[in-house]
Amino acid sequence: MNFLLYCVHFTGVAVAIALVVPTLAKSVNAQTPVETPANAVQVPDFLNPSPNPLQFPTKPEEVRIQGTQPITLAQALELAKRNNRDLQVAILELERGQSALRESQAALFPNVSLGANLTNSGEGFTGTAAQSSTAFNGQVQINYDIYTSGSRQASIRVAEERLPQLSVEIRSLEIELNVITQYYDLQEADEQVRINQSAVENAQASLRDAQAREQAGVGTRFDVLQSQVNLANAQQDLTNSLAQQQIVRRQFATLLSLAQSVNISAADPVEIAGLWQPTVEESIIQALQNRPELPQQLSQRRISEQQRRQALARLGPQISANGFYNIADRFDDGFSSTDGYSIALRGSLNLFDGGAARASAAQSQVNIAIAETQFASQRDQIRFDVEQFYAQLQSNLENVQTSSVALNQAREALNLARLRFEAGVGTQTDVIFAENDLTRAEGNRVTAILNYNRALANLRRSVALRAAN
Repeated sequence: MNFLLYCVHFTGVAVAIALVVPTLAKSVNAQTPVETPANAVQVPDFLNPSPNPLQFPTKPEEVRIQGTQPITLAQALELAKRNNRDLQVAILELERGQSALRESQAALFPNVSLGANLTNSGEGFTGTAAQSSTAFNGQVQINYDIYTSGSRQASIRVAEERLPQLSVEIRSLEIELNVITQYYDLQEADEQVRINQSAVENAQASLRDAQAREQAGVGTRFDVLQSQVNLANAQQDLTNSLAQQQIVRRQFATLLSLAQSVNISAADPVEIAGLWQPTVEESIIQALQNRPELPQQLSQRRISEQQRRQALARLGPQISANGFYNIADRFDDGFSSTDGYSIALRGSLNLFDGGAARASAAQSQVNIAIAETQFASQRDQIRFDVEQFYAQLQSNLENVQTSSVALNQAREALNLARLRFEAGVGTQTDVIFAENDLTRAEGNRVTAILNYNRALANLRRSVALRAAN
């Protein structure tokens, strides 16, 4: 239960009166530790960052990487949900919006103020018989707007519509998509290092074979030089892939807001993430029903409509009530205290404002039209997103099948090239070409699988489905 606080003002004193209002959406403080549910994905505690967001390392050992921890995609999503800075900001913005709503709802209640004065006065300090007196004066005042021509209700509705639940949902979906796609980038970087390491090992084996054949008098210096060049190229590719792997790991650690001294790698194997069963037409309808961007545009339209009502309300009658009670007493004057009260009902009507209210209402009317146009544009964009990623998904699935066949063929071709070379009916060039083809085929298969997974992740985001769904 939330409480709406109103202040009763004294002279130099403030008293808070708590009035119960209907429960609003639960506020979450991003800095407050959240209890982990029993069914939540377990992650090592040392991966979590410092609870102090203002931590500022000053020594090299505070940022030195101490080790690399393999994590699964499920663990990465859990870490992002707990620690991602953008998501924390979105939650804090929601909390701020709830406070703004409570502020606007304060207009539903009267404003009560209390003031008091205690005064001591006299004729002077130089006389021998200086006279002084002390007086007390206190008053209580109550003000309440009885009728505002709809301005008060419109203001509350605007605050309700501005609650950024939809923004939090959109931000959460975007962060989830970023985590998934960057995890696939991490897998691709790790796989590229593995493939290039295998290529270096194959090139080293070929070089040893070429050198041995040259020493035995059945090979040529040209074959050795070719193998050396091939090995140097493979080593250069490995060096570049190791650097790219480190960059991707640190980029992913930043996205997950990990601790300063840990690095991560992908624990999940590279494999198809799943199949998409709905047709493209079913996917489009599902996206239009689920995507929070469309309700967000409708909410903006309702905000503009309420702002138009607020502007026109300035031309309507305004009625308010005012109550006043005061008590006064001069001490030691032989008279008792006196008091008095007044009750007033006030009304006002703005007869002419130079057209300012209607001009403001016209601006809001234009904003309504803009929101409607943006709704149509967003609707078309959602359909295009679904169609785009659906097409990519289908093509990448075919690429996975093609690349798997090509990988098996490249392995068989390399074995045959080596057997032919050892039998003296093939050349070292054939072996080098076969090795390069195998490296390329392995890379193509990894790329095809990860591109399929990326298209699937983007399609799920286009339909606003969570990773757990």
